[in-house]
Amino acid sequence: MLQVPTMTSLEEWARTVVVWAGERVFSLNSLAQLGVSVLAALIAWWLGPRLGRALQAYGERFTAWVAVQLLIAAGAAVPGVLFLFLLQLGVLGFDHADYPSHLLRLVFGLTLAWVAIHFSSSFVRDRKLAQLIAFGAFLIAALNIAGLIGPTMALLDAMAVTIGTLRLSLLLLLRGTLVLVVLVWLANLAARLAEQRLRLLPRLTPAMQVLIAKLIKVTLLTLAVVLALGAVGIDLTAFAVFSGAIGVGLGFGLQKVVSNLISGVILLIDSSIKPGDVIEVGNSYGWITRLNARYVSVITRDGTEFLIPNEDLITQRVINWSYSSDAVRLHVTVPIPYDADVRLGMELCLEAARCAARVLEEPTPNCLLTAFGENAIELELRFWISDPRNGTANIRSAVRLGIWDRFQAHGIAMPYPQREVHLHAAPAREVPLKAPRPAAD
Repeated sequence: MLQVPTMTSLEEWARTVVVWAGERVFSLNSLAQLGVSVLAALIAWWLGPRLGRALQAYGERFTAWVAVQLLIAAGAAVPGVLFLFLLQLGVLGFDHADYPSHLLRLVFGLTLAWVAIHFSSSFVRDRKLAQLIAFGAFLIAALNIAGLIGPTMALLDAMAVTIGTLRLSLLLLLRGTLVLVVLVWLANLAARLAEQRLRLLPRLTPAMQVLIAKLIKVTLLTLAVVLALGAVGIDLTAFAVFSGAIGVGLGFGLQKVVSNLISGVILLIDSSIKPGDVIEVGNSYGWITRLNARYVSVITRDGTEFLIPNEDLITQRVINWSYSSDAVRLHVTVPIPYDADVRLGMELCLEAARCAARVLEEPTPNCLLTAFGENAIELELRFWISDPRNGTANIRSAVRLGIWDRFQAHGIAMPYPQREVHLHAAPAREVPLKAPRPAAD
């Protein structure tokens, strides 16, 4: 059942606001205090930014990030601090003249809350989140300083809807949202700290580090939601039937998402892939940078980043170039002409492989004669590298270039398709000549 504020509650809230405004705003003394506030604001608006820029310029001389941020935030707060100082002088003047200074004190309290909130929120890197936090905190502080927090909370509590035995008011929703945001922020902060701590443990494999970090994050977020619901007095048993129906619907609608989540857990448990592995899935070749709950991030040599769903890594054929060892054997086919010295060509190929920067000395490179082709003798050079993440095409190119230089220096030409055409002369044939016919008379 939906509950709306009654006319009596609305009238009481409006009467409180009108009485407060009549006593503290619309009076000769209040207008004088308002004039002093405006004058102080103009002085702070003109002089404050100049002092703030000077303080920020001084802060740029430091190298420590904390000191720089403190001085930059302090420089941004200089106009507000100067305004507070001028307001305090006005309060002292009114008190010395034995005049009420409630409006000046109200403006002073609001300005102090604004300066403190603005200074604190400047350390939040997300600017939109910082602005949202600053607005909400200032609104609550303003209502509290003005003495309107009680009537406002009563008005919000009157706006409610009842579902069975559960009563949800607007005040309850706002309070629960605030508690949930704070707890989720704390849970994410704790999860990041735990992840950083796990990275310092050498006994854990990268896959286990990611798995434990994900489990900690999910547990903390679930605990944050449960604590937020309990903090506002919501009985979790009221959501039993409702959550069951939602679970069935989500089970059918989010099959792929759930499949990717479960596949991600399986990949982390069996350690078939881990951050830093060089893998090949279809036409995607690169090394793994992150293992996420839904996908794996694979970055290629040209900087392209592929987001491969976890399910594809379970159901498709995956080549892991560094699964059990980082050592990988590469093959380079080298053709030489039939009239060349084969043994010399094989030795030159081995020499080119040994001189390449990334080729391992052990296992040693090997060169084999693999086939007698139509146009050339085919050699196959085999060598090992230990850093496939740095690319395989570039090392093949370097080895081929070394072979080319050595072949040119020793007079071995690269073969190309050739065809021989043999012309045979046909045997001479005798053609009998016939006698000419006599001419007709």
